[in-house]
Amino acid sequence: MYTMVHTLYATYDGHVLMPEGEVDLLPNHRYLIQIESQQQPEPKKNVLQRLSERAMDLGVSDLASQHDHYLYGTEKR
Repeated sequence: MYTMVHTLYATYDGHVLMPEGEVDLLPNHRYLIQIESQQQPEPKKNVLQRLSERAMDLGVSDLASQHDHYLYGTEKR
């Protein structure tokens, strides 16, 4: 028995596997296919997206106007 190994990427559309690119296979031949799933890489997030994920509600309604008080302990204005 002659064994030939091909590696290719394919996308499954719900009915058939569609190769991404040319394939060097003979039509009407039987092939053994091993399926290995690849996870999609998570899209990179910009710095504002990462910061907003860490943001939490501190329950302080005047934080923007009184930030010196909350940061340094100065008197409220």
